[in-house]
Amino acid sequence: MQLKFLLMAGGAALGLATPAAAQMDHSNMPGMKMPPPKTQAVKKPVAKKPAATKPAARKESGRPAARSTPRAKAGSAAKPAASRSAKPPVGEPVVADPHAGHDMSAMPGMNMPEAKPDSSSGHDMSAMPGASGGTNPAEPGAMQGMDHGSMQGMGQSSGAMQGMSGHDMGSMPSATGAAMVGTNLPAGTAPPPPIPTDRAADQVYSAAAMAHSQQHLRSMHGGQNFSQVIFNLAEVQIRDGRDAYRWDGGAWYGGDINRLVLKTEGEGNFGRSLERAELQALYARAIGPYTDFQAGIRYDFKPNPSRVYATVGFESLAPGFFDVEGALFLSNKGDVLGRVEGYYDQRITQRLILQPRVEAEFAAQDVPADRIGSGLSDIELGLRLRYEVKREFAPYIGVSYESRVGRSARFAREDGEDAVSTSLVLGVRTWF
Repeated sequence: MQLKFLLMAGGAALGLATPAAAQMDHSNMPGMKMPPPKTQAVKKPVAKKPAATKPAARKESGRPAARSTPRAKAGSAAKPAASRSAKPPVGEPVVADPHAGHDMSAMPGMNMPEAKPDSSSGHDMSAMPGASGGTNPAEPGAMQGMDHGSMQGMGQSSGAMQGMSGHDMGSMPSATGAAMVGTNLPAGTAPPPPIPTDRAADQVYSAAAMAHSQQHLRSMHGGQNFSQVIFNLAEVQIRDGRDAYRWDGGAWYGGDINRLVLKTEGEGNFGRSLERAELQALYARAIGPYTDFQAGIRYDFKPNPSRVYATVGFESLAPGFFDVEGALFLSNKGDVLGRVEGYYDQRITQRLILQPRVEAEFAAQDVPADRIGSGLSDIELGLRLRYEVKREFAPYIGVSYESRVGRSARFAREDGEDAVSTSLVLGVRTWF
């Protein structure tokens, strides 16, 4: 008996649910491809009208529809309608289709394919409350204050952009044509603005006064001329048997770029005539922060006969603070000579300085009149220790080794002189 009762109850529930499910039209839901529902035999056919371009503008059917929802209040756009079908058989509940009247394709961001005519194309669903955001806040289900046409960034297609009233799409920056403002501007080719040349003092002083002031400013800040006289070597050489003297100095006048330079050096023996003396007059121009190019003339007073040389040379402060000098000499007789020297100041204290020094002379050919042989003719190595009583005055003591080489040594021996000599030197380095 219990089993029979359960079967009867299940059959009755199934019979009640079947008509309700049949009333639901799921064909208009996005992404749902379902066969059209089977209509009940008791429903009367309704004449279909072709689908309009805008679903919201469909006209109502000429036949009044059976109301299944409360009448809309005054002020609504149209009368609410339910299904256009005939009344179901007696005993079956009336169920309204919740999706009827909703045009899902026009919702922003849905990207739905174009709607195809179906069995519900003749129904006017636009008057249902909540379907199009009715203006009456009292309507149940009304979507108040929501303008679906103004929702941006949802990726809707061009057909779904209806209802965006008041939005000027042409003024919105696109992803590829962003507004060119600020640092997003392209690189320009316009010339730079001119360098300002006016000064505040020009408004007070005359042009002549300002020109004198500018000249004074330039001369006191890098454009002025200086001068110096310096003797790197002024010494007595104490040798075995015969003492000698030697000097090596110069003077210059000019600025940081252009200078007039005078150089002189020579040597001799006490009690005898001067053996060697020369004077150079050179123009020096800075070709780098630490290098000067020099060109001029050299005149030899001794030995006789005297000579005049065209001179090209350089002075440089090499890396490591090595002072280096070099020159080439072309005499009026066509003789070519060369000289290279260098020294380094090694500070032991702030006043005690040890200076190693080397000098070498060359000749491109033999010069018998001056007792000079070709090749490396003379070399001198020295080591001097000086103490700076003042920066301008520093006495020193040291040792010097000189040697004539090659054919120059042979000329010295022919004259009865030693080719090699070592000397104890006493001298002073001074400048002013």
